[in-house]
Amino acid sequence: MNSITPLLWFDHNAQQAVDFYLSVFKDSKILKTLYFGKDNPVKQGEVMTISFQMLGQTFTALNGGPHFSFTPAISFVINCATEKEVDYYWDRLSEGGEQEMCGWLKDQFGLSWQVVPDILAEYLSDTNEARSERVMKALMQMHKLSIPGLRKAYEEA
Repeated sequence: MNSITPLLWFDHNAQQAVDFYLSVFKDSKILKTLYFGKDNPVKQGEVMTISFQMLGQTFTALNGGPHFSFTPAISFVINCATEKEVDYYWDRLSEGGEQEMCGWLKDQFGLSWQVVPDILAEYLSDTNEARSERVMKALMQMHKLSIPGLRKAYEEA
């Protein structure tokens, strides 16, 4: 079966990043770690790649050097059923990073995430345009998306 595996390029701290992500996502694990050999520009025995899973999705972390860095053009969305889940992922992933507008954040490694309540899609796709516009307006004012705040905007008369 074919699959797509996102590769995350780190300067030299892939192991630290993977350890952090595994601490955040409970259903996660390392699948395989590869190390640089003697005929590479990096010290022999250093981590080259780590294949790991978070919530059933496989990723590869690469210690590729300082040539590239993350941008918000690529981000990972975490869909959350409850406010407790939103709070958990928002707080954990933003530790040492940056909290941004509209549910976006950058973690301590510069990777962008969106922490999104499941109910948001329903609210934004409502056929009552006034409702969906109120929700969008409320969303645009929030850093962390709040289910009660979105619900209040949705239910306003």
